[in-house]
Amino acid sequence: MNPVPASPNASLLSGKPDEMLLFLRRRFAESGAQMATAQATGADLDLIKGPLTPAAVLVPIVMRATGLTILLTQRTAHLRDHAGQVSFPGGRCEPTDGSFEATALREAEEEVGLLPAQVEIIGRLPSFRTITSFNVVPVVGLVSPPLNLKLDDFEVADAFEPPLEFLLDARNHVRHEVEAKGIMRAYWSMPWGGYNIWGATAGMLISFRDFLYPSP
Repeated sequence: MNPVPASPNASLLSGKPDEMLLFLRRRFAESGAQMATAQATGADLDLIKGPLTPAAVLVPIVMRATGLTILLTQRTAHLRDHAGQVSFPGGRCEPTDGSFEATALREAEEEVGLLPAQVEIIGRLPSFRTITSFNVVPVVGLVSPPLNLKLDDFEVADAFEPPLEFLLDARNHVRHEVEAKGIMRAYWSMPWGGYNIWGATAGMLISFRDFLYPSP
């Protein structure tokens, strides 16, 4: 269980909020061809039972004057899938959604009361397969405060905002290994402020870091 060194370009997300926003917008604007051919990340197909269910989450980057944060939720303990885990607002796609962006915005409004008018969608990250048989498309959006959150008591136990800089700094990413079907497999965690960010959410944040800071 070891953290990894800082990303070489980590300083790009440690400046003023306006500079960070410019970097994010530019990176997503330049990523069209790259994202069209991006490979899915997450669980290996041999660990997944049954067909994959399409889903989407909103990666909500809150534009605070003091710095950018990401809005995360902690799921309630009684849910069937990912109970008690830290997650992005999101869920399975409905036939009436029309797009992954529509799913992400709908779920964010239902789960935490985030209004679609407050969200500027800037792009997507590679899809992420979960061991619970979901194929999740992370939709990245810039969120304008104030946040008058209204948590869905059935699904959401809490909501909190770690700094984006903390979540994308590889020094805060802890790699774990676990044996599954006789093979050692890795997963990530990012402990912050009493919360343990791990599993699919941590995996998508690692994907976000790799997207922003691609290997040479």
